[in-house]
Amino acid sequence: MHPAPRALRRAAVAVVVLAAAVSCAPQPEEADKPSSAGKACEKGELATRTSGKLTIATDEPAYEPWFKDDKPANGKGFESAVAYAVAERLGYGEDKVAWQTVPFNKAFAPGEKTFDFDINQVSVSEERKKAVDFSSGYYDVRQAVVALKGSKAAKAKSVADLKGVKLGAQVGTTSLNYIDDVVKPKQAAAVYAKNDQAKSALKNGQVDAIVVDLPTAFYITGAEITDATIVGQFAHQGGTPEQFGLVLDKGSALTSCVSRAVDALREDGTLAKIEQQWLSDAVDAPVLK
Repeated sequence: MHPAPRALRRAAVAVVVLAAAVSCAPQPEEADKPSSAGKACEKGELATRTSGKLTIATDEPAYEPWFKDDKPANGKGFESAVAYAVAERLGYGEDKVAWQTVPFNKAFAPGEKTFDFDINQVSVSEERKKAVDFSSGYYDVRQAVVALKGSKAAKAKSVADLKGVKLGAQVGTTSLNYIDDVVKPKQAAAVYAKNDQAKSALKNGQVDAIVVDLPTAFYITGAEITDATIVGQFAHQGGTPEQFGLVLDKGSALTSCVSRAVDALREDGTLAKIEQQWLSDAVDAPVLK
């Protein structure tokens, strides 16, 4: 018995619908493929400078409290601990991390880098982003003023009180920017290649005060220049807080992977624990307005 014409039409429609559904369904081998972004950040298999190794750079000397005993590779100090935590997130154990010395200014200067990322208290800025990539911020920082106890600068209570004193800072730093753009002193700031030189100038009376980040200010006054004091800290300028970021080559394929690692460390509380361990003293200082 032959099927009726209407039944034939229904069967034909059903076949067409079924075929369309099958053709539109994701095929197993396609659905199981990882995304290109996920593959690019596969742990321990990033496109690093040296295959199987993660090369991290910082300046020399490596100052406390960011590093300990001028030895970045020992895992001690805030930035050394952060660097190894990021490395672990990326799939590189301590034995797979190689350290490299790169001067502060050279880290974010234009040109191809010899490192995978640099960690050296480099503040994220739009100007620097023209030459390099930055990861997500790993530390929110404020700048502070350090002066010798009993000096005119030590008595300052406001930004206006600093206009008449001789200030100094390291070249290329946010510290120097705060002097020029916030204090706007009557005398041009003294500029030094290294923080060590700025500290020596303070001790020798060549400047009345120096500007450094707040944790460094606590270390200077607590361990290096004990007759110095923290005059105060500057308030954040604008809506976005100043942050330190890891520096990468411009357009680096690692930037998104490193930022994900930093974000994960912030979200799970690791960054806060590291900060508490190594920067716990840098909590309170008068705000200069």
